Amino acid sequence: MQNRQKIHSRIRKVVIGSAERPRLAVYRSLNNLFAQLIDDSQSKTVGAASSLKMKGGLLKKATQVGEEIAKIAKEKKIKRVVFDRGGYPYQGAVKTLAETAREKGLEI
Repeated sequence: MQNRQKIHSRIRKVVIGSAERPRLAVYRSLNNLFAQLIDDSQSKTVGAASSLKMKGGLLKKATQVGEEIAKIAKEKKIKRVVFDRGGYPYQGAVKTLAETAREKGLEI
């Protein structure tokens, strides 16, 4: 098992999403970011956003995905989430996405 996957499995033992407070899961590839709001009690994805159709660098895309996921959460009347960084270090694009979502009204 790769190092990031080991870290992610350790995080997932603690971070659990519910209907009231879903899990904001982040996946980061080399060029794109993906964010999902997941209700683990029902194993359902409540909302999702990705940077596939966005232009610019990874940090700019992270800002846009953070804004989009916060907007989706507002539409679903979700105010609080549990942040799942997916085993990635809390820096760069992952940190930018989380801080942008916080600024737009999500309580992480």
